[in-house]
Amino acid sequence: MGQKSGVLALVNGRYHRVTLRLFLIVVVAHWAEHLVQAYQIWVLNKPRPQARGVLGQFWPWLVSSEWLHYGYAIVMLVFLFLLFPGFSGRSKVWWGIALGLQFWHHIEHLLLLIQAQTGTYFFGGTVPTSIAQLVMPRVELHLFYNSVVFIPMVIAMYLHLRPTPAERANVTCDCAAPQASFSPGIPRPTTA
Repeated sequence: MGQKSGVLALVNGRYHRVTLRLFLIVVVAHWAEHLVQAYQIWVLNKPRPQARGVLGQFWPWLVSSEWLHYGYAIVMLVFLFLLFPGFSGRSKVWWGIALGLQFWHHIEHLLLLIQAQTGTYFFGGTVPTSIAQLVMPRVELHLFYNSVVFIPMVIAMYLHLRPTPAERANVTCDCAAPQASFSPGIPRPTTA
């Protein structure tokens, strides 16, 4: 690991593991909100406006706040970008896919925020409408976007924790387990 300093170097070096874990907690909490909302719609048969997830039950305005949704999209984008240099090899490819997809997801939320703030709705809508919403309802669309960003993130993290010997040479953090010099279940050679 290098001796570089600065926030980016620290986040992708000494603090990469803890930053990844904190980011994953935020992502899983966001997933929980969407899954609870889906459960409310498709299992409890609540009308969509009353299916507000967990936090929306206590603060209903949160669900309709484009600032909240855009803010989360930005947080995701920033963390994916900040953590990107800490990946190498195959894991970097998958993290890059998640980053690219989240960039587009962020654009969709930016379009929604602009419409909500200006009162000018695109595509002939009567409410803020994103491009992909033209072909998929909003709840389903958010489940889709979260899935297509989350899946490559998980693949990237899995590969990051298990680098190949060639990838290990480019690792800047201590996330990966130490490389074993023998296979589990095979006794260590003894010296006589």
